[in-house]
Amino acid sequence: MSDPCNWLVDSARVLPRAGIALDVACGHGRNAIWLAEHGLRTIGVDRDESAVAWVNQEATRRVLPLWAQVVDLESGPPFIEPDSFDLVVVVHYLHRPLFPSLVAALRPGGMLVYETFTRTQAARGKPTNPAFLLEPGELAELVRPLDVLASREGQFDERMVASVVARRPRAH
Repeated sequence: MSDPCNWLVDSARVLPRAGIALDVACGHGRNAIWLAEHGLRTIGVDRDESAVAWVNQEATRRVLPLWAQVVDLESGPPFIEPDSFDLVVVVHYLHRPLFPSLVAALRPGGMLVYETFTRTQAARGKPTNPAFLLEPGELAELVRPLDVLASREGQFDERMVASVVARRPRAH
């Protein structure tokens, strides 16, 4: 299994240490497992049935508070309930229509950790489809109205990516 995303690990100091986390497009669970190992009850979603089954087997083997389910994030109504998560993590996945649901899914004070490829990645290899590549400065716009605590854009870990850590404002 791969190590968790460096952006996620590097952001750990500002992330919640308890609560419920969602790993969107979790694949084989590298980030979901890390979240569960660090005290968060974690839900992973992905459309790949075999990857989801592997994550659930691994969570059982390690006795982690992690459950994965098969969800096609690009068809049907959004499955994410508003005000449900203390942390939402999305790495190397982009479906622009999902952003309003991701923002709404955060509880007041909840955090979003997001990292995915920019259009400059296409010159280096996959992905090349513009639908899966961010334009310069686009990620900060997509996460509005969240407060961006940290962001970066450029070459990191030998990939061209944009990354944010953002927080939903607390109710006053």
